[in-house]
Amino acid sequence: MKILLTAVNAKYIHSNLGIYSLKAYADQILGAGEAGGRNDRAIKRETGTCREGLAEPFIELAEYTINHQPDLILQDIFSREPDVIAFSCYIWNIEYIRYLVADLGKILPDVPIWLGGPEVSFDAAKVLRELPEVTGIMKGEGEETFAQLAGYYVDKRCEKRVGGGKRLPERQAGLKDIPGLSFRLPDGSLADTGVRQAMDMSRIPFPYKNMDIKDLEHRIIYYESSRGCPFSCSYCLSSIDKSVRFRSLELVLDELAYFLAAGVSQVKFVDRTFNCNKKHAMAIWKFIQSQDNGVTNFHFEIAADLLDQEEMELLGQMRPGLIQLEIGVQSTNPDTLKAIRRKTDIDEIRRITGTINKGHN
Repeated sequence: MKILLTAVNAKYIHSNLGIYSLKAYADQILGAGEAGGRNDRAIKRETGTCREGLAEPFIELAEYTINHQPDLILQDIFSREPDVIAFSCYIWNIEYIRYLVADLGKILPDVPIWLGGPEVSFDAAKVLRELPEVTGIMKGEGEETFAQLAGYYVDKRCEKRVGGGKRLPERQAGLKDIPGLSFRLPDGSLADTGVRQAMDMSRIPFPYKNMDIKDLEHRIIYYESSRGCPFSCSYCLSSIDKSVRFRSLELVLDELAYFLAAGVSQVKFVDRTFNCNKKHAMAIWKFIQSQDNGVTNFHFEIAADLLDQEEMELLGQMRPGLIQLEIGVQSTNPDTLKAIRRKTDIDEIRRITGTINKGHN
């Protein structure tokens, strides 16, 4: 049994935190079997002991870039002999993945193909109508959804191995029990299981724990300590999630210590607005300053007009090169800002970025 989690990155130096996180959570639930809630226990209970006979690892990662020749990617995927293929879809790779999916449907016609990620989550029915080769779409936050989906396919394989004879027609009823899916029924119609409730971020295992960090040498390592955004810009997918959730600071600091001990070159936080919670941001900034190894750089996306004097003073004390600040400005046009519903103080952004630049660090 092999489920292939597939990423097509924009450049070689990028890595895909999404598929690392999906694999880490699914491995924990389906492998170690640690129950983190009713759904986790249900997976463990329903699959029984048959999973013990599966070849490991049954969830495999495959990373490519949009600069690869599509035929070489198709050849590599085919050679891996996957039983299920899942693609991580973003704005930079969606057209590329559409091309791959069309050909995979021809060379691997019996292999289910699933899509997930921000570029397909919010208009799943339209994507399924446009891509008949796609079996279904995982919508929104993926860890729990993918773990249950993987459990569903493990069940199917177990039934074949033990000759159960109690299979539901096409096992589609099993998919209907998994929140967060849109998928194709045997008669060609589409089913949708609704939106999955957002999970506690502290339940997600550290994605890099069981990886060889040397495999990511010369590549950017992505990390998240929060999900969601405090703003409601009308054009942005992040505004759909009306709350911001934080990973336990104890876990975050322990995981950052791992990166520092490994001497990685850069850790890029993917938090939408890292400094939306001052206590959270200050604790992390103070930690990386006190534990600075002289090598590792940390990258943060922030809202400059949320910084106060205490935060500015701390940033001003950082070793040159220890941190990078990505300060996004949606617009300098007041009418545009009003139209997209973004509360912004342009004068304050100008003042603060000027002060930061004067620090030359």
